Amino acid sequence: MEIKEQYKKTFLYDEHLKCGAKMVPFEGWLMPVQYEGIIKEHNATRQSAGLFDVSHMGEVYVKGKESLEYLQSIVPQDVSVLKEGCALYCQLTNKKGGLIDDLIIYNVKNIEIEADYFIVVNASRVDVDVPFMKNEAVKFDVEICNKSNDLSMLALQGINSKYIIEKMGVDRKNQPGFFNIKKVKLDGVSVLLTRTGYTGEDGFEIVFENKYALQLWNKILSFKTEFFVVPVGLGARDTLRLEAGLPLYGHELNEEYTPLESSLGYFIPADKKEDYNGKELILAQKLKQKPLRRKLFAFVMEDKQIARNGYEVFIDNQPVGVVTSGAPSPTLGKNIGFCMIEFENLSKNLVTRLNNPQESLGMIIQVMVRNKLYNAKLTKKPFIKKRYEK
Repeated sequence: MEIKEQYKKTFLYDEHLKCGAKMVPFEGWLMPVQYEGIIKEHNATRQSAGLFDVSHMGEVYVKGKESLEYLQSIVPQDVSVLKEGCALYCQLTNKKGGLIDDLIIYNVKNIEIEADYFIVVNASRVDVDVPFMKNEAVKFDVEICNKSNDLSMLALQGINSKYIIEKMGVDRKNQPGFFNIKKVKLDGVSVLLTRTGYTGEDGFEIVFENKYALQLWNKILSFKTEFFVVPVGLGARDTLRLEAGLPLYGHELNEEYTPLESSLGYFIPADKKEDYNGKELILAQKLKQKPLRRKLFAFVMEDKQIARNGYEVFIDNQPVGVVTSGAPSPTLGKNIGFCMIEFENLSKNLVTRLNNPQESLGMIIQVMVRNKLYNAKLTKKPFIKKRYEK
């Protein structure tokens, strides 16, 4: 007997179908990939506002006397600098310095919830992250509570987002600032409102009890005529984050790549005193005491071909790596992507050039598309200017 694979559904599954969504399996969930079209949804988010159901993401509460000491031991970032009501982008690392996940940690000690810190993790990594976090917690007076099944999340992104939030009950002066979090009431519903997102635009992520998902979804979409907000699926979410130069777990990040190799060195402090998993290698790479084994680069195709995830990358006809993400950029009208270049078999001179931004920017690489090489040029990320409201 054939066993049909079971997928999880968010509390908005039926509503997505009513909105005309094309549903696809994604990391164990059935999620909308698009409604009226990826380009239309992408452009609406850039020009007005887009609403995303991101309830598949994981949420974790951390509480206890040693919450801070615990978090200091599992991420390379210095969580002690995180003020109440503020957020910090972090990486969860393993003993080898590889990336178990990337996540956002919020200090919620000033908010009336049963936690000292609130963590949002990737949907694909909840079942890995939570056991890992609980195992690491046994050495501390701390409690780890997985709230992923109890909470839903919406992302409202775009220049009109702040006006929609205002209409729903939180005036502009009381909205959280960039990478901040507040507990507020939207349309009468108690929510955690954060000024974060995955698009490069100003916007919010809204966390609340599952039972309010339909109410908040429909309320936000009721502003379609006034503020031109549209529902957005995974397809446009991917092109938006790619244009903004933001990594995706399983593509630019995995358990073999260190933060430095995934071009996240900016987020790694060189002076953090506390020990954490993989610190020896990560810090040595940060201080250039140990060489990078590989490095992530952004590129723009010179030719009209689209570079997709998994396509081989070449330099001077020599295979050097792989495309990790690639897609057409609706904003730029060009084909863009990320690639991971492996240094192991490259000449010392080429590695030196690749590690020097003045020499690597503009360097020509080739991408194998249907058994033919096409030119691309290494470039800076992000591909577009981010428009966060700070």
